[in-house]
Amino acid sequence: MISEPSRYYAVELQALPQRIGQIRRIVSAHLRHWHLDDLVDPVQLGVTELLSNVHRHARPDKECTVELELFLDRLTVSVRDHDPRIPVASETGVEDLWDEAAGPDALATSGRGLAIVGALSDSWGVRPHGADGKVVWFTLTAPPRALDPAATGVEAGFDALVPLEPIVSYSPLADVPFALPAAAPALAASGPRTL
Repeated sequence: MISEPSRYYAVELQALPQRIGQIRRIVSAHLRHWHLDDLVDPVQLGVTELLSNVHRHARPDKECTVELELFLDRLTVSVRDHDPRIPVASETGVEDLWDEAAGPDALATSGRGLAIVGALSDSWGVRPHGADGKVVWFTLTAPPRALDPAATGVEAGFDALVPLEPIVSYSPLADVPFALPAAAPALAASGPRTL
């Protein structure tokens, strides 16, 4: 028996600049729906970097799939495209952005996407996908509150909020009398009513 349900979302797209912002918003909405608000910023940055790589480098087309999977305490984010070439992380790391002694590569405006993904994630990697594609993925640890349905008030399998404890009593408001509702007046049983 699986005690922690997995959650999965996938979206197919063309990795074009105007679509990348839309996908960031969609991913952000799903993470918030799953109560993973703390992961929104790093996931948005990682997805942006991976989709930018597809846009710049993938051949023969820019079609790709972004996948989010939450299983137990691990969120895996992946981007699958149709280019079998495996990317290589740049020798110049994220820390070299502020180090002028690192040389001219440190001032480059691109080439650090996988280094950024590596810096913001717990782990990352690349694997072939069939004969004509690859998957670039990264993982992040989900905060404990997102994993405990009772802590969020969300009953497993349902997205409606449920009270954590039954309501036991009502508290009177200041200067508002607390009384049972008065009985409704009886309606006349005879004769037509006019409006």
